[in-house]
Amino acid sequence: MYTCSLDRMTDKIKTFSKFGDAGHGGITRYSLSPEAKMAREEFIKRMKAIGAEIEIDDVANIYATIPGSDPDAKRIVTGSHCDSVKNGGNYDGILGVMSAMEVLETVVEQNIPHKHPLTAMIWTNEEGSLYPPAMMVSGIVCNDYLPPEIAKNFKYENMMASKAMEAHEGSADTFGEALDASGYKGDKKYRLNPEQYLCNFEAHIEQGPILEDNGNDIGVVDCVLGMFNYSLKFTGFAAHAGTFPMDKRHDALYAASQALCYLHDEVDKLGRPELVYTTGEIYCHPCVHTVIPDEVEFSLDVRHEDPEVRAKVMEIVKDIASKKWAGCDCEIRENWKRDTVYWNEKLVGYVKEAADEAGISNQMIHSGAGHDAQFVAYMLPTTMIFVQTKDGLSHCEPEYAKPEHCTSGATVLLNAILKADAAFE
Repeated sequence: MYTCSLDRMTDKIKTFSKFGDAGHGGITRYSLSPEAKMAREEFIKRMKAIGAEIEIDDVANIYATIPGSDPDAKRIVTGSHCDSVKNGGNYDGILGVMSAMEVLETVVEQNIPHKHPLTAMIWTNEEGSLYPPAMMVSGIVCNDYLPPEIAKNFKYENMMASKAMEAHEGSADTFGEALDASGYKGDKKYRLNPEQYLCNFEAHIEQGPILEDNGNDIGVVDCVLGMFNYSLKFTGFAAHAGTFPMDKRHDALYAASQALCYLHDEVDKLGRPELVYTTGEIYCHPCVHTVIPDEVEFSLDVRHEDPEVRAKVMEIVKDIASKKWAGCDCEIRENWKRDTVYWNEKLVGYVKEAADEAGISNQMIHSGAGHDAQFVAYMLPTTMIFVQTKDGLSHCEPEYAKPEHCTSGATVLLNAILKADAAFE
């Protein structure tokens, strides 16, 4: 059993938190921004210092590889992303990069025997915060292996044309233009692929409170939950707020509020506390204080492992669309859906064994959030490791994981990778 360095991990956390420091505890580090380039440069500098070979593919993913004893063996890859959401935290994504670095640094420092080459990786534009969608580049790289209904959303030419959501220092109008100007557009031959790579691990903060609530340091992740995202649109008619009688109105905002309350009541009746659903976007037209709204649309994001549970929620959504609400019609539109993605059972087992053998408290856990690893899972055997997140907070500046927990995660990652190295040809 090998152990990673708390001092080295603490130093990496401190160093990477400077790149995009927003001045009040967190970071804004959009993909391919000047801040992200600083993080990339630090990664390359540290990996070169241990003798790793650096490769960059055509969509700016970075691969740092140390050799194994078998020059013909496929690589084992581990990593995550270095970009963040706006006013995000210092751990989401980048912890997986720092953990990958720590694994390679520990192997080199301790001269740990291994057969397969080991690769630490940075994925480009996982968050999609400046150039949507999220998980853009893993969607491009893994496109040939994805289910058609997902793959169609990540076509290379469409992703290159993705428009910037806002003006940002050093940003271009489109992702393709930002890629061309980044200095990190390499060669397509270096892309992650099943001919050259054996399996994939990704370490990440939990982004939820389950591990902390149960007093466990590490989550042994078995899947990414299936989900669907729909829009519900309510249509009435606009009129003057001061002159039109209440009993003659078809107020789309009132209709939407009725339907949303009904939705919550009916979904809660299913009695599935592990089911999560969210309305995070609301559009109101004309959004003028003297005009009765004629059109209101809200999003619905639903996540659960069991497709039958998701289907029951969908029945409720379809029931809403079949009715009138405050005199308004309702239409529904599918934006996105995915089935539950299960991790490779052998790799999950290696993570569990590594945590148990190291005496690190752990539990089985699902991932409710999407990650690059879920797209890689269609291409390569894949799994994830979660690290306890304080108060369950993520995608915000108070996001925090103790250096000790981060180091435990890296230790589990290292030993799980070594188990895979020994087990696979």
